Amino acid sequence: MKPLWGVPLLVVFVLAAALLVYSSRSEAEAALPAVPEGSFAELSATTLKALLEKGEKDFVLINVHVPYAGEIPGTDLVIPYDRIPAYLDRLPEDRATPLVVYCRSGAMSRAAVRTLVELGYTRVYDVIGGMNAWRRAGGELVFKSR
Repeated sequence: MKPLWGVPLLVVFVLAAALLVYSSRSEAEAALPAVPEGSFAELSATTLKALLEKGEKDFVLINVHVPYAGEIPGTDLVIPYDRIPAYLDRLPEDRATPLVVYCRSGAMSRAAVRTLVELGYTRVYDVIGGMNAWRRAGGELVFKSR
């Protein structure tokens, strides 16, 4: 009978390789995707959560849900989805600043990102499923008096 010392070693190598692949994928997923010219990109709640957990937030997080129903921690602005042009003075002057937009379920944020693109913003992201998807991904909402 042959010794089986190679089996545990093989298991260790397979697990180490799987861990490297998983951590590389997690880091890759935790980045803002490219935005097609003249449009916006979609962002999953899971990716948003990973970006916020990294603590290297380099985007403006905007809640556009009406009426106010809470917000994702780290939200920078609360602007009604249908009044974006009226709040232009609160948005970054630099139209290349990444803007991550969400609402409760996704319908209002979809309208808002289209408006932002029309206003000339070039790095606009729509959080698919909004706060509902955020909560499904394990995120909590905060409620602030606004």
